[in-house]
Amino acid sequence: MQKAIFFAVILLTLPLPVSAALLPQGVRKALDRPAMIQGYPCAKGHAWFYANGHLKQCSLWRETAFGEALAPAGSIIILRPDGKPAFLLLSHAAWIAGNQCAGGSWLGPAEGSSTAFYPSGKLKQCFLAEDQLVQGVPCMNGGFFGDGRGGGVKFYESGKLQSCKLTKDFGSQRRGERFVQGQ
Repeated sequence: MQKAIFFAVILLTLPLPVSAALLPQGVRKALDRPAMIQGYPCAKGHAWFYANGHLKQCSLWRETAFGEALAPAGSIIILRPDGKPAFLLLSHAAWIAGNQCAGGSWLGPAEGSSTAFYPSGKLKQCFLAEDQLVQGVPCMNGGFFGDGRGGGVKFYESGKLQSCKLTKDFGSQRRGERFVQGQ
């Protein structure tokens, strides 16, 4: 019960399109054993489908490619209605496009930070597992609470860093400020 309440509070802190996408809506089907569904290895439990029959969300029973990520087993994938990647809730921290993105939490293996993707499968946003240099910029780790203002690290579809919160002074900006660069 506490997990459900905390997860609901976290979802309320997200922008509406993100929180709506993470809520399992649509047709829910029980899986009595792992199954390959539209190319994804969905774990025993539940999977959600859009009205058009396309997979919306499931937990993975084995490591698999999801956009440009190699999603660990136990992660939750969330697809767009056209079957393209939307979000990934990592079961544990993982490297995606050269960035160590956070995963898991004290709530459970895949109930941590959300990682977002462009429809092309390119990384759009992730919450870093630890402070790290991202394309030469000292970016702060954390998600909803570690970052203070949320937002994590954002990327343009080209892969270029769009923004992050700084761990130390960088150029004319001070530690703790949000670094933003044009495309």
